[in-house]
Amino acid sequence: MTVTIARTLNAACAALAADPGALVLAGGTDLMVEVNRGGRTVGDVVVIDRVPELQGWDREGDVLRLGASLTYAEMADPALASLVPALAQAARTVGSPQIRAAGTIGGNLATASPAGDTLPVLAALDAEVEIRSHQGHRTVPLDEFVIGVKANDLAPGELIAAVRVPVLDGPQEFLKVGPRNAMVISVASLALVVDRVGRTVRVGLGSVAPVPLRAIEAEVMIAARLDWAGGRSPTIHDVERFAELVADATRPIDDHRGSADYRRHSVGVLARRALVRAFGEPTP
Repeated sequence: MTVTIARTLNAACAALAADPGALVLAGGTDLMVEVNRGGRTVGDVVVIDRVPELQGWDREGDVLRLGASLTYAEMADPALASLVPALAQAARTVGSPQIRAAGTIGGNLATASPAGDTLPVLAALDAEVEIRSHQGHRTVPLDEFVIGVKANDLAPGELIAAVRVPVLDGPQEFLKVGPRNAMVISVASLALVVDRVGRTVRVGLGSVAPVPLRAIEAEVMIAARLDWAGGRSPTIHDVERFAELVADATRPIDDHRGSADYRRHSVGVLARRALVRAFGEPTP
């Protein structure tokens, strides 16, 4: 096995161009689980956790560029959390402090697990994924990047460089349900993002389909019913209808963590809670 420790993005891309089948390694929090289970054979490896171009985040106007090596712990930092609170909330639910210090947003994307905690937030934010290779770069919308259960749009020789998300004016929420209260993979998860300027409510769903979903019908319905100018809370009827439409948008399965019916019910509960947290207790 050959291990290449890249010190620049160009060096990482060159190493992958020379060996397109090499494994890209950053935090390794997903990879090592598979290796320890015997489900993954490791050949040549390109290590990217020392590449400065993949680290940190910066703001470009109303867009945030999140480096692929941004860790969960860094996502929860107050400076970034104030701009994308749902992403910080999701990051805080991931594993232990050790996992949050090592795991990265790029790794969560590349793994493309239906239970990935950042994915519902990125779906709700209409995130775009920056992809680099020795031949150049391209940008792919999230819904075109995650194409199936643990399947993504990366071609051999490519790696994730960054994720781009908007900075929006409005409350954000992330909630999930798991078999226990902490350090748990989600049975169902939901992100709600409000854009006051655009007068939209966006809902991203996780663990209820092979890929992250948007509850479009629920989004359109509640945006039309909200009192954007006056700030009055939605009615009880509107909250309940919103929850029903969110649950109807799911395509869950039965597995060892929960049944499809339980997932569908849970998402409805999460939708109701998120909307109330964002807009206050419903009115009659």
